[in-house]
Amino acid sequence: MANIKQFLHSGHPMTLFASFLYFDFTFAVWVLNGAMGPFISEQFHLSPAQIGLMVSLPTFAGALMRFPLGVLGQYIGRKNAAIVEMSCIIAALLFGLFFVHSFSTVLAMGVLLGTAGASFGVALSLGSGWFPKQYKGLAMGIAGAGNSGTALAAFFAPRLAHVYGWNHVYGLAAAFMLIPLIVMAVFAKEPPDTEHRSLGEHLKCLVEADGWYFNLIYIITFGGFLGLATFLPSLFVAQFHIAKTQAGTLTMCATLVGSLTRVLGGWLSDKIGGIRTLYGVFAIVIGALIGLSTSPALGATTALFMIAFAALGAGNGATFQLVPFRWPLATAVAGSMIGEIGALGGSILPNVLGQSKQHLGSFGPGFAAYAGFAALVLVMITVVSRTWTRTWIGAGGLALQTHSADAAGVASEDVVAA
Repeated sequence: MANIKQFLHSGHPMTLFASFLYFDFTFAVWVLNGAMGPFISEQFHLSPAQIGLMVSLPTFAGALMRFPLGVLGQYIGRKNAAIVEMSCIIAALLFGLFFVHSFSTVLAMGVLLGTAGASFGVALSLGSGWFPKQYKGLAMGIAGAGNSGTALAAFFAPRLAHVYGWNHVYGLAAAFMLIPLIVMAVFAKEPPDTEHRSLGEHLKCLVEADGWYFNLIYIITFGGFLGLATFLPSLFVAQFHIAKTQAGTLTMCATLVGSLTRVLGGWLSDKIGGIRTLYGVFAIVIGALIGLSTSPALGATTALFMIAFAALGAGNGATFQLVPFRWPLATAVAGSMIGEIGALGGSILPNVLGQSKQHLGSFGPGFAAYAGFAALVLVMITVVSRTWTRTWIGAGGLALQTHSADAAGVASEDVVAA
């Protein structure tokens, strides 16, 4: 209890709460088409490949919007950037309510839903910006637990679609988006951790090797989480022929586990180090994906998905425990870039699974391919972490206690990874 009080007193809890709520609601909107996939595919008689395209398009569009919003947040403030984004989301949802009535307009709506996917870097940087380095992992994990929006969408969207029709869910979502918008406007405060720097200095992380190492890690952890979350309702219906609402409930259970373990991953990384946590995460993910590639029965499949989501969620928290140490003065920009590439990874998996089912008759080869990719990234982590622990981070990924924040910032900006 004392540690919790110390954590809360060390930062600004209401800004952290506003960031969590902002990320939670935007994440729910981002995956709406995936949550309603069985309804949309039934109405328009979509093939597995078309379903993969439909649910991945918001992911792809949102990924492309993340980095620009992160840069904007550095210039107008992260709180203001969040308010602008949420206002645009409400307008996009109203378009969905009044104008989406065909598969082509569903695809267009997917691009607009991508607006909601841009929130990542701004939400995490805003939420953690008030907290000192020893609590960065936990603060990032709490703000990042807003990806529990996938569970909200998976549970409520199918039920609302069943009662009101799937396109009316867009209008209901627009009304609910007013909640995080008001909370952000009234209660959040811009953190004092922003340094005025040139655009070139902010964009430096784009050309650094470490940035691309983090991108590959996040393609597995967040890309896997997001890709599975959007495709899971359609997969459950296609493979096991269960009711759409039951598919939504199973998806909710799996994604909720992954959202909660994001906080655990951040906390554990503060205790034992983000690098050590990632080793365990990748071992569990690879094992779960190999198990899924054998196309087990419904009960075993659900259990393996829950294990996979738990590990992926913890991996998301572990990754972003490390980011503020590597880029302490450009966390929002670096986080947005990593989040952008990771989200692009989320658009890959639904298409791989859809193509695997359509052309090979099973989702199994798609899971096996992703397991192989994860194994390669684990080897990469093992190699590059040796350089990291000699430069900007302590053993196993723990914070360097001997350096001041300013010294760590200077050191981290000067590192060029081998």
